[in-house]
Amino acid sequence: MFLQIIILIAGLLLILFGANWLVDGSSSIARKTGISEFVIGLTIVGIGTSTPEMVVSFISAFEGKADMAVGNIVGSNIFNTLMILGVTALISPLIITKSNLKRDIPLNIAVTAILIFLGMKNSLFGIGQDCLTRVDGAIMLAIFAWYLWRSFRTPSDDCEESSEDIKTFSGAVSACLIIAGLAALIGGGKMFVHSATAIAEYLHLSEKFIAITVMAAGTSLPELATCVVAAMKGHGQLALGNILGSNISNILLILGGAALINPLSFAGMTPVDLGVVMIAAVFILSSAYTFRANKLDRFEGGVLLAIEIGYMIWLFVNPA
Repeated sequence: MFLQIIILIAGLLLILFGANWLVDGSSSIARKTGISEFVIGLTIVGIGTSTPEMVVSFISAFEGKADMAVGNIVGSNIFNTLMILGVTALISPLIITKSNLKRDIPLNIAVTAILIFLGMKNSLFGIGQDCLTRVDGAIMLAIFAWYLWRSFRTPSDDCEESSEDIKTFSGAVSACLIIAGLAALIGGGKMFVHSATAIAEYLHLSEKFIAITVMAAGTSLPELATCVVAAMKGHGQLALGNILGSNISNILLILGGAALINPLSFAGMTPVDLGVVMIAAVFILSSAYTFRANKLDRFEGGVLLAIEIGYMIWLFVNPA
């Protein structure tokens, strides 16, 4: 047990270093190429920091552990929005731009709805079974390909926040920082997940409970570290893009790919789990119209954290 705790701490340190390198490299590329920080966060950083979820879910799908694969993604998206955006907003309120409102946030809600409709099609519509089939997976991957194309083809008409202290590096150095950052995030995330899972299993917790809590939080640590560092450095759009991009990638790319490997049953998911992931997605949209308009402010960040705490309490009371 002591060795697992040491590995856990080492993984966290590696994640923190990796997040710092990734934010610096990505911000430098954004400034040098003219690509918005939001698009960089939505695509390169969002997909990159979702790699730990991909590893866990794909391996789970290969091993026929649907509860682990689905629970990891549902739990990660809940943690991303409630915990990570909550903490990030407490550090620095996040500006929500017109492009976010018109395209990116609605897309996050739509993708979450697609996950629920496809995964629960028997319970909702009396069609097939409550699972993601290989056909569903192919549809989700096709939507993901369109999403990537749209992200780079559609220019942003917003004036995004800028920071004069953005570090700029040569293209080669920026690329090395991104690669090193992603490698550190993935390596640190795997170390954390391995040790945290070993500790959780030692306590005799269920597979779904481990996936939706320990695994989800562990594989979301790259997003948490990246967003906190981005917020502290004044790159709010990078942080928001990272979460939206990660959530969309988790559903379309990771669960879509995992369903192609092996159909994924939703039998282990409860209405509470799926309801919370949808509430989390809708909350980002509603926050643009409450209190300080077009901002996810500190009060709303506190509300997100309160919902996360309430959900965690519910899971511990109902661990099966």
